[in-house]
Amino acid sequence: MAVVNKSYFCFLILSLGSCAQNIPVPVEPLIPSVGTVILDQNIVTPADSEALEIGVRVFENPLAAEGTVGFGDLAFNEIRDNETHYLPYLLRNTLLESNHWGAVRVLPQNDPSMDLLIAGSVIKSDGQRLELHIEVKDSTGREWLNKDYADVTQEEDFPESTRYTPGNRFEAGSFVDPFQDLYDQINNDLVALRDAIPAEQLIDIKRVSQMVYASDLSPDSFSNTLTADSAGRLSVNSLPALDDPMIARVEDMRLRHHLFIDTVDEYYQALYEDMQPSYVTWRRYSYDQIEQTESALQEAYDASRYSSSRSYLTLTQRYDRYRWSKIYELEFQELATGFNREIAPAILELNKQVHGLSGTMEEQYIQWRRILRELFALETGQL
Repeated sequence: MAVVNKSYFCFLILSLGSCAQNIPVPVEPLIPSVGTVILDQNIVTPADSEALEIGVRVFENPLAAEGTVGFGDLAFNEIRDNETHYLPYLLRNTLLESNHWGAVRVLPQNDPSMDLLIAGSVIKSDGQRLELHIEVKDSTGREWLNKDYADVTQEEDFPESTRYTPGNRFEAGSFVDPFQDLYDQINNDLVALRDAIPAEQLIDIKRVSQMVYASDLSPDSFSNTLTADSAGRLSVNSLPALDDPMIARVEDMRLRHHLFIDTVDEYYQALYEDMQPSYVTWRRYSYDQIEQTESALQEAYDASRYSSSRSYLTLTQRYDRYRWSKIYELEFQELATGFNREIAPAILELNKQVHGLSGTMEEQYIQWRRILRELFALETGQL
């Protein structure tokens, strides 16, 4: 009876290997990796015309709706959602570190006061590979970027501090994100594009930003200040005098608005700092899990290996490796659940009331813009 079981077991394993070979696997072209990138850093303070203010929107994450192939569940989808707040802050920090720009803030929505707005979407994200789609437009409507970026990691990208043990403390100050090259490349592309734009056009971008914000505050008062060409690009049609009291009020409101979105950015910073140790640890284990699974599958289903060794002992050893990869996968799912529990208080803190507002950060942002419009109308006698 024992002999029959062994024979059946060998037949089953070999059949699985044969079936796996017969299933066609679609091959999609990979987005080229950015490779090793050196951040373009400005050693002097940028001129006012070059110091464009940038808003980095919270990323879109279609993976959250689609799930994660192989081990997708609610825990992993929740991590995907949290990534949309974490990854933009990495890009924000990189842009500031380059010293090529003015203020850079993470924002929950499009902001009419920004010179440049960056929107991103997560195409793929795990410990081994990150793919982002990045779109950048300035206030005139000119498209700067509409491009996919990708980066891959190696084991050396994850220092020992990223593997959690009770006595192993994560060192945030010395940690370099495994996908930092990707963010460096985005900055470098933006710097090259900005440098190719004549100085007068850069000044026009800032003028348009001022009038776009004024029109958002009071469309009736400033609707004639902007003109759109056939391509939808905005330009200033008539710029009010510098001593115009309405412009002075607009600038006062814009200052108040920037103080508010600075507070919003600080909340995203607090979330980033709270998330980082748990997220980096999770991503390290994601890298380990992918490496372990790929190795186990190769051992379990590689027909060329079976053709050279068909002994029962060899087969059982390979089956054990596959079985342990499944155990590792379950532990990985438990880690994902623990990660979400760990950062839940930070998400709640992000959505706490700011300046007496309520709801999510997105809802508070909408409320704030409405309050400023009403205040502007009251101060200018339009109410």
